[in-house]
Amino acid sequence: MGLLSLGSPLSWEETKKWADHVRKHGIQQLINIYRRLKDRHGDVLKWGDEVEYMLVVLDENNRTARLSLKGNQVLEQLEKRERESPNDPPTTWRPEYASYMIEGTPGKPYGGLMGHFNMVESNMRLRREELLSLLDRELGETAISFTVFPRLGSPAFTDPQVECNPTVNTASRSLFFPDAAINHHPRFRTLTRNIRERRGEKVCINIPVFQDKNTPKPFRETFSNGDEESRKAAKDDHIYMDCMGFGMGCSCLQMTFQACNIDEARHLYDQLAPLCPIFLALSAAAPVYRGYLADVDCRWNIIAGSVDCRTREERGLEPLKDDKFVIPKSRYDSIDCYLTPEAQKYNDIDLVLDQDICQQLEDAGIDRLLARHFAHLFIRDPISLFSEKIHLNDDEESDHFENIQSTNWQSMRFKPPPPNSPIGWRVEFRPTEVQLTDFENAAYVVFIVLLTRVILSYNLNFLIPISKVDENMQEAQKRDAVRQGLFWFRKEVLPPNECCEEDPKPKPAAKSYSQYNGSCQQEEYTKMSINEIINGQAGGFQGLVSLMNSYLETVEIDVDTRCSVQQYLRLIQKRASGELMTTARWIRAFVQNHPKYKYDSVVSDEIAYDLTKVSDEITKGIRSCPELFGMLNSRTKVSLPPVVHKKLRKENPDHDILT
Repeated sequence: MGLLSLGSPLSWEETKKWADHVRKHGIQQLINIYRRLKDRHGDVLKWGDEVEYMLVVLDENNRTARLSLKGNQVLEQLEKRERESPNDPPTTWRPEYASYMIEGTPGKPYGGLMGHFNMVESNMRLRREELLSLLDRELGETAISFTVFPRLGSPAFTDPQVECNPTVNTASRSLFFPDAAINHHPRFRTLTRNIRERRGEKVCINIPVFQDKNTPKPFRETFSNGDEESRKAAKDDHIYMDCMGFGMGCSCLQMTFQACNIDEARHLYDQLAPLCPIFLALSAAAPVYRGYLADVDCRWNIIAGSVDCRTREERGLEPLKDDKFVIPKSRYDSIDCYLTPEAQKYNDIDLVLDQDICQQLEDAGIDRLLARHFAHLFIRDPISLFSEKIHLNDDEESDHFENIQSTNWQSMRFKPPPPNSPIGWRVEFRPTEVQLTDFENAAYVVFIVLLTRVILSYNLNFLIPISKVDENMQEAQKRDAVRQGLFWFRKEVLPPNECCEEDPKPKPAAKSYSQYNGSCQQEEYTKMSINEIINGQAGGFQGLVSLMNSYLETVEIDVDTRCSVQQYLRLIQKRASGELMTTARWIRAFVQNHPKYKYDSVVSDEIAYDLTKVSDEITKGIRSCPELFGMLNSRTKVSLPPVVHKKLRKENPDHDILT
């Protein structure tokens, strides 16, 4: 959850006074990092994942499922174990936005060996077991990797139940999400309050309700306490939400990987950006909000709206007077520009940026493309600031840079190295929705990280105009987008005159992207289904899995790892083809087939209880769910194969098997 500084949080009015100071020193900190580390080379691949869990209480007697607000106590115990571990702990734990959420990561990053792919699922299992060991099963406590809890924001959705109204909720002013459900770390409540105060009103999220045969038409909510702001903000035939908790209170799955140098990091950032909407749709897991079925399958627009701190002027609703820019997007959204010279011509949307900052960065030796990227991020104000963190040493610290960098929550994140750290240039892949089981989450992680190796090995090119990526992000969130949607994608991703081993016939030479001009870019890409993108099409695009299998034939890989990787690829393939359900499709079907469902879009307490209980049983392996993932039979291991381990120890006695 970004920068987790501790201290005395400032109000928005106080923070605003220091906004230019934070930007000025944040840019200087970036310049200092760049000058020291721009020529850093030779870093090896290190990578890891982040899984966010929700703590839930299942009350069998009353048939209710509630979100447990004991996350802070559980986290304290997890962090204590971490500190007291005699050796390096295999897991690490961090706070997340809500009191019912906890984030788990591997204790150390994985490395560049193929065998590391086979360790991901085992480590995820270990994390879940460690978390579950601290919960009271007799009280019905459990941990589930839901993307969105189905009754989030509904009456009495927390355990313990807490009062919830705009008077009590001084940070959010929410009708539905209690401030008591926000994590106790001062960053989170401060963000909630300052986003609302900077915006000048509550955040406003409206997503279309799913129109079933008995859903009222128009679907219109009434608010019992007569909240006029909410009444005006809520749209007919939409589910209305009014605070940060509805977005940041969702869970996700993210991957970060270290590149060998800055150029490779920029290249991977660009090449993965067009894949963000594809994997958003493939991982879709969020069709229910505030106890209603929605006509979308993903959380993306909800979370974008939940942190949209733009004023009315910045949203273009009033003429600019007090603000500098009209800003098209929330600070949580898809990226707005590529970073490499070969991708420059695909930057086809107007980039709002601070020209003075851009010039300062260029004068410091940062090339124009990268300077524009950061000058775009730095049009934002800091929205959380601590009094102890105002005056910093710009040569030794980067908190002001990270303050703004880490609150631009985009689909991809380009991450400079921290000062005085062995960590290199990194890229973060951020759109994926979290899945119910460790097998599924491992499959998505392995697929993306393995794909980065294929991109670099085959010099693949996925570039399409940024405007088309934006279109794809909206398409990805539609109901059943995996089976019904069409997405802009490149017709040919291999360099000219190259083909994969599984398709040995030479292909007609394709022009490289540097040979195209703007008038014929349309020839490079077309609309495809996700099935075609992942699995290929006869006489057309070869499919990502075909390229990945070709790569796997060229590398040394042990039998167990190959078995697990193939199962992970097969899961993605079958999700893409529709043979297996996405989590969103499965949840929607569960609700609509429930005997107590009235075809009115309402996910009642009883339906939510049964959904949560079944999800928990699936997560723990008590119940099979072949429609979601087939049969689980990976050969995941907690460590590298003995033969690999022995070889590495022989070559380097001090070798760390994880890194």
